[in-house]
Amino acid sequence: MSAIKGWQVERMEIPEGCNIILGQSHFIKTVEDLFEALVTSSPGLQFGIAFCEASEPCLIRRDGNCPDLVEAAVRNARALSAGHAFVVLIRNGYPINVLNRIKGVQEVCGIFAATANPLEVLVFETEQGRGIAGVVDGFSSRGVEEESHVEARKNLLRNIIGYKR
Repeated sequence: MSAIKGWQVERMEIPEGCNIILGQSHFIKTVEDLFEALVTSSPGLQFGIAFCEASEPCLIRRDGNCPDLVEAAVRNARALSAGHAFVVLIRNGYPINVLNRIKGVQEVCGIFAATANPLEVLVFETEQGRGIAGVVDGFSSRGVEEESHVEARKNLLRNIIGYKR
């Protein structure tokens, strides 16, 4: 039995105007299949992908169509260094536009977070390696919405973003 050697909180780097999607998969082909899912989801989407390979040679695999987002995704993956974790950074789109495509990739086991909020990842380490225990997405609740907040939410969705009519 392997004992937990330690815990760390890793803050993810999310470039201005971007969203991050953090997940876990199970196969080296992940980076290529995520690329295909993203590049065909939206013509203006810019993205970077990094994938922590969990078997030899244990490299961080990378791909994308935007070099600065690929570099940032690699920095995040390096900070995590957790088996089969992947980081996707997107610009000119939102997770709602691509999340089902990502979840539909055969290798994807699950999604930990999809957000533009500050994201912290709780990582633990054993003798074998590192794993993700969970995430802190954004901030703690401060109360319950009132009518003015309901109006602002509806305005955002209907008039600013255009997701509702």
